[in-house]
Amino acid sequence: MLNIDQLRADTPGVQHRIHLNNAGASLMPRPVLEAAQQHLQLESEIGGYEAAALVREQSIGFYESVAQLLNAKPDQIAWSGSATQAYNTALSAIPFQAGDTILTTEDDYVSNQIAFLQLVKRHHLQLIRARTLPEGGVDTGQLKALIRQHRPRLVAVTHVPTNSGLVQNIMGIGEVCRANGAYYLVDACQSAGQLPLDVQAIACDFLTATFRKFLRGPRGGGFLYISERVLEAGLEPKFMDLHSAAWTAPDAYRPRESAVRFETWERSYALVLAARAATNYTIELGLTAIAEQVSMLAAHLRQRLSQLEHVRVLDQGQQLCGIVTLSIEGLSARGVIPALNQKGVNASVSGKGGAVIDFEKKGVDWALRFSPHYYNTTAELDRAVEALQQLPTQ
Repeated sequence: MLNIDQLRADTPGVQHRIHLNNAGASLMPRPVLEAAQQHLQLESEIGGYEAAALVREQSIGFYESVAQLLNAKPDQIAWSGSATQAYNTALSAIPFQAGDTILTTEDDYVSNQIAFLQLVKRHHLQLIRARTLPEGGVDTGQLKALIRQHRPRLVAVTHVPTNSGLVQNIMGIGEVCRANGAYYLVDACQSAGQLPLDVQAIACDFLTATFRKFLRGPRGGGFLYISERVLEAGLEPKFMDLHSAAWTAPDAYRPRESAVRFETWERSYALVLAARAATNYTIELGLTAIAEQVSMLAAHLRQRLSQLEHVRVLDQGQQLCGIVTLSIEGLSARGVIPALNQKGVNASVSGKGGAVIDFEKKGVDWALRFSPHYYNTTAELDRAVEALQQLPTQ
């Protein structure tokens, strides 16, 4: 069981705000903040290169920590400046040929959808989206049938879409992909840190995530998991540097054997150390306990919101998580966040441009997004609902 009082004592921000924007960026706990601050202080005193040399073993520990989080090996983990950078790096390594198919869902993240459309235009590919079940979530039966029918080069699924509380079923897809020659890419940006992730059970080839959301790390860092299958196939990203490859002759280079080939040299070591601290903090608490607490808080919030007039909770799916989305009759997307901020509540808005297909089906142009995390309390959620009730509607 989580010690909520201790977790809140570790989180300075809860003294000032009801932070329900963890799907955007969580409040960092003290160990994470201190890891970044201490290294920046060290850099200021002895120099950036010299500081990096002193913390070499700790920074290598980053790979061990993320590997433990995912049930992977350290040499399968790559550091990235963001989840989107990690995702696009993975996409750049896939050997697309004209006529290939990308198979995805209607609930994939907006940036991923844009990247797919760019690849379609650039490489003359076919983009297919598996249908959504009436109760929400991808129809995995149809998805698997489409894999067998089209033998796509890539299958891409977002585990938790940013614009709703849906948890997509990502299990059982990897085996079908491997049997039909497809690579399987999972976007775990919103699930890492709030749900257990086991890449061996998922059987994915790539998995990407950020640290700033439910892992409670700093902004400016993400990671990419690479399967042994991908490494053994020799896949490499579109551009590498002296860190990801070796220049072996005037006209030859050799990629690194591990997932390091998907990195580039420059990074903030303060962020690497803070990301490691955030990952270790999460592992110590336990993802099962975290998932149970987040689920309880989100269910409490949905229940309270569903009782309000002019409010419609939009989340659909057999499994829901810590992202709670709603539409509010009579409120504008532009004004709702500043109004809540004035009442000490942090939230965010998802616009239609971030979820074109989903929001068209739901008949909304925007949604208010509350995203509690395990350090929040039901009392905070009740105060946030009261603050929402007090906002003037047209």
